[in-house]
Amino acid sequence: MIVPERPLLRLPDDGGRLLLHSCCAPCSADIMSELARSGIEYTLLFYNPNIQPAHEYALRKDENKRYADKLRVPFVDLDYDSDNWFARVRGLEDAPERGARCTVCFDMRFERSALYAVEQGFPVFTSSLGISRWKDMNQINGCGERAAARHEGLVYWTLNWRKGGGSQRMIEIAKAERFYQQEYCGCVYSLRDTNRQRQQKGLGKIRFGVRYYGSEP
Repeated sequence: MIVPERPLLRLPDDGGRLLLHSCCAPCSADIMSELARSGIEYTLLFYNPNIQPAHEYALRKDENKRYADKLRVPFVDLDYDSDNWFARVRGLEDAPERGARCTVCFDMRFERSALYAVEQGFPVFTSSLGISRWKDMNQINGCGERAAARHEGLVYWTLNWRKGGGSQRMIEIAKAERFYQQEYCGCVYSLRDTNRQRQQKGLGKIRFGVRYYGSEP
């Protein structure tokens, strides 16, 4: 049994419903658990046009929906407009992880999430992206706040989901649920760079759909 360590959560300004942008099941699972434990009404939004190839996108989305269905949480699947994503990051193909390309990527995903929040009457939105130690929390929060500032009254919740054992519980839930374990951030450029690093270490290229948390490699 996973024992929560952090106190009950409260939305900023005691906002009503929350829109949670999710990048994948492993990153969102502990956040979803904590929101439910705190009695916060929320909806899960999957909008990640950066994920390539399409087969990998489907794997991550389906895992996320499976867990949302298990918890009986509303799951919203927005368009997979990957062409728009490639247009946004054009010229940044060789930017490093956590660099300018990632900022543009987060901006695009959060701008669409913020628009959906306003259209559907959510006063607050946030994202599971920040729980990963591989991400820059300040970069993510900056993109979220910038997206929220485009709409009067909308708030981006900058809570650090890693604190209070969040990152560890994320792994524990992922193992318990046997979530699909992705091995790169998501875009074709992170896939390219990760495969280069693997080859330098004498490892083979990433294989899609074969690794799951809690299973032998």
